[in-house]
Amino acid sequence: MAENGDKPKKMKRKAYEAELAKLEIELVKLQGWIKEKGLKVAVVFEGRDSAGKGGVIKRITYRLNPRIVRVVALPTPTEKEKSQWYFQRYVPHLPSAGEMVLFDRSWYNRAGVERVMGFCTDEQYTEFMATVNGFELALVRSGLTLIKYWMHIRDEVQEERFEQRIDDPRRRWKLSPMDLEARSRWVDYSKARDAMLQHTSTPHAPWYIVDANIKRHARLNVITHLLSQIPYDDLTPKPLKLPPRQKAGDYKHPDFSAFNFVPSEYP
Repeated sequence: MAENGDKPKKMKRKAYEAELAKLEIELVKLQGWIKEKGLKVAVVFEGRDSAGKGGVIKRITYRLNPRIVRVVALPTPTEKEKSQWYFQRYVPHLPSAGEMVLFDRSWYNRAGVERVMGFCTDEQYTEFMATVNGFELALVRSGLTLIKYWMHIRDEVQEERFEQRIDDPRRRWKLSPMDLEARSRWVDYSKARDAMLQHTSTPHAPWYIVDANIKRHARLNVITHLLSQIPYDDLTPKPLKLPPRQKAGDYKHPDFSAFNFVPSEYP
């Protein structure tokens, strides 16, 4: 992972899309295997704001069946949820047999944003760090496959992406007041991340660090790695043959002139 300022050359779009298409086929095969074998797979994505978590998740799920592969991105906890056992709000979203769940942020909020922004007490943070490894061990021992990714970007890359969001109205919604506050606490977040990774990367649930400084590379690398973590066979069904369409007989198409139509702004 280059940190010395030597920026790797970004893959050309045509080459990127060709590789992505190949990997999408493999993801469909993996999806079929997960469903057929009743596997339970949870994938956690964490990282700094603008690290590209959402983009990676979108590329993984783009060609997949949302009934099998779903995304969980929980909002701010309610007052009721704040009174519960911390992991309780995440448990209902864990995968059942035949499912893969991608967590766009996860229970590690407590070790990151909640810790840095003061949204949890020192006692709550300490309790989380004391119990999270046991919680994950229980998940793994129950038969769940848990994969954890930390999306790593350099500070200047985050700065560039923040500027892009400010300048582009299509992306401005991605930049919240919380993101701006996080930027001003870069070192605090770094310390919290370091403590989290050091303490919670275990043999049963290790962290995998992703060089996310170039989005295209990060997406391909994560998908390739994800595929390598779950041995699967190709269960792709044979091509289907379309039956002949029913003949119209005495059926006549209705007159749609009395209905409302979407204006053809782009004929």
